Amino acid sequence: MTRQIRLISGFFTVGIWTLASRVLGFVRDIMIAAFLGSGPVAEAFLIAFALPNMFRRFFAEGAFNTAFVPMFAKRVEDGSDAKGFAEDALSGLAGVLIIFTLVAQLFMPWLVLAMASGYVGDERFTMATDFGRIAFPYILFISLAALFSGVLNSLGRFAAAAAAPVLLNVILITAMIFAVQLGWDIGWALTFAVPLAGIAQLALVWWAAAQAGMALRLRVPKMTPELKRLALIAAPAALAGGVVQINLLIGRQVASQFDGAVAWLNYADRLYQLPLGVVGIAIGVVLLPDLSRRLRADDTEGGRWSINRAAEFTLLLSLPAAAALMTIAMPLVSVMFERGAFERSDAEATALAVVIYGFGLPSFVLAKVLSPIYFARENTRTPFYYALASMVINLVLAVGLMPVLGYLAAAIGTTVAGWVMLVMLWLGARRYGDAAAMDARLKLRLGRIILASVIMGLVIWGVSQLIGTGLTTPGWRYVWLLVLVLTGIATYGLSVIILRASSLSDITSVMRRQR
Repeated sequence: MTRQIRLISGFFTVGIWTLASRVLGFVRDIMIAAFLGSGPVAEAFLIAFALPNMFRRFFAEGAFNTAFVPMFAKRVEDGSDAKGFAEDALSGLAGVLIIFTLVAQLFMPWLVLAMASGYVGDERFTMATDFGRIAFPYILFISLAALFSGVLNSLGRFAAAAAAPVLLNVILITAMIFAVQLGWDIGWALTFAVPLAGIAQLALVWWAAAQAGMALRLRVPKMTPELKRLALIAAPAALAGGVVQINLLIGRQVASQFDGAVAWLNYADRLYQLPLGVVGIAIGVVLLPDLSRRLRADDTEGGRWSINRAAEFTLLLSLPAAAALMTIAMPLVSVMFERGAFERSDAEATALAVVIYGFGLPSFVLAKVLSPIYFARENTRTPFYYALASMVINLVLAVGLMPVLGYLAAAIGTTVAGWVMLVMLWLGARRYGDAAAMDARLKLRLGRIILASVIMGLVIWGVSQLIGTGLTTPGWRYVWLLVLVLTGIATYGLSVIILRASSLSDITSVMRRQR
């Protein structure tokens, strides 16, 4: 019997836990900004922390799980030793990562140089290298955790995998609190907390998988025919993941040429990553195994329904978020980060990047909806070619505009490349026929959702102008930001109802639907 996944309820499960993680991530970055500002320790830690996360996306969520989830899901459906396949994959991945982690320790200065050549010649380079050696083993634990998460998601169990990132932020926040109370160096406390958080995340998903009957064990790695096929499918996705990471490297290299810019872009990234994480990641995590099952059952109509409802749900939540980021960026940044070592000039520089990232948010989120169309068919080559083209565009814009626009060139390159990637994914998906086509309901709702988002953006911009200096008044700025947020929610909700862009019955009917 085909294992059933409630699509929208799965989105909510992953989305709620991701929201908790992103909110705690906000708290984490607010504390880092307050204690370290945009100074050398902050910039060194941010690069050191980015290193394992960059390769984590390359090895785990990006390439490995893209290939692993559809193959594992099919074995679950067929009853063809899914656990054995998962154990082989776990052992092979662990072997590769252990070797890679050891090699990275030797080449850490060169890795830092590749991330931030602007650090050479000052204290940031030495600190980033030292921090990087401590933090880098995080890639081993989090990549293995990603495999367990793929197993759980394929079984329709989303909660533990979605909750695991919460542990990272809880541990980093706790490390800073202890550092302040005990007089420890905050930079070193954060750095040692990173691999500890990876161990905690791996322990959680391993336990959850064991509870689901998938208590995977490590064994001596061996290249089975199934692993060879996994590697062949994962290779193009790994290359695509590498291209995406090159895009991030380009942005960081540009930012590293300007004092404070690595921190400014990181804090701006945190703001737009909140809706991207809550909506986009939730969609991608739930949609890929769901599509894989539908295609396995030759359910083309069901696959089209899943894609369209995912796109509609994504637009309903991401478009108003983008409008808010573009219209009230400065109040958001000021209230969230402007305190302690993070000064007014830092807030202004960060807010400009937030506006640019906000414009790109819909493209980043919708790419999470379209990519599973390819991955569910084990087609990882086409997204790689698209990613390569977007990388070239990002490189040309970021480097070409840097002499004129400074660090903002990095944000512009990222945003334009995101839209180009989305267009290519959408046009390329046409080859799959009706399964990737927009249905009548999505076409009707799209214009209404856009209009509701525009109305909300104009209203909150007008209210922010009326409030004026109240948004910078100590104490009261929190109240006024809450007023802005509530005004935006009320305006958008009312606009959606009046324009009939969506309804509660739409969501409940989707949650009930089983295929």
